[in-house]
Amino acid sequence: MAKKNTKKVKEEEVEEEEEEEEEEVVEVEEEMELLQVDVGDVIKVKQILDEAVAETLVSEELSSHGDKVQLEEDYRHENIKLFLMALACVFAAVAQFGLASDFPNNRMWLGICCASYFCLSGVLQLIMTFIDKDCIMMTKAVSDDDMIKLIKKSGNKEMDKYGIRVRTQFPRFSEFYTVILEFQGKEPTSEFVKGTWSVGQFFDVDGYFDEEGLMEEIEGLYRRFEAGKFDKPEDETVSAKKIKSN
Repeated sequence: MAKKNTKKVKEEEVEEEEEEEEEEVVEVEEEMELLQVDVGDVIKVKQILDEAVAETLVSEELSSHGDKVQLEEDYRHENIKLFLMALACVFAAVAQFGLASDFPNNRMWLGICCASYFCLSGVLQLIMTFIDKDCIMMTKAVSDDDMIKLIKKSGNKEMDKYGIRVRTQFPRFSEFYTVILEFQGKEPTSEFVKGTWSVGQFFDVDGYFDEEGLMEEIEGLYRRFEAGKFDKPEDETVSAKKIKSN
């Protein structure tokens, strides 16, 4: 009788463990639910890809050294643009709700507010056109001593001086998505790594997005940058010609 009871207890424990494992698998599947987008919407596709790239570059598993090396996004440039946007909105709100009712007595102040709004909007457009260009994010230079030592051992000697400028390109009528990592603020920008993939590698015919697949590619691209295995400028021109020919 004692042996039968112990067998029953063991069987019940095994069943409970199996049920727990099944529950964990279901939870993982729920967490891994794939994002579906309309692959004909080029702007949305690029947005999804850019967000996944930015998320990967600040993740804990990015570096070959694991969570011992982690990048930090630099928001200073974005904060400047947000300040200019907010200031432009203030001028527009004052002109619309504070001065328009007493027109034409205060037309000079109304004109100043309108001119200020259009000037600030113009400055923002110039920043996005000539400074941002295809940049989606920037990271800070590594400042932690332990991180600096690990990165320099890998091969990159200047990540403590410069942050990383992340550029992405997805030309119109093209299936190829390109990510470029280069030093932010270093001239000339001859030290970079570049990866180009077909979007069909990350989206199926129904528009489901393979985020993990893209993250693995970006991790590999960053680790090349971390190791100082930079591409040559002529490689960039050759790959550009290949994309055009395809």
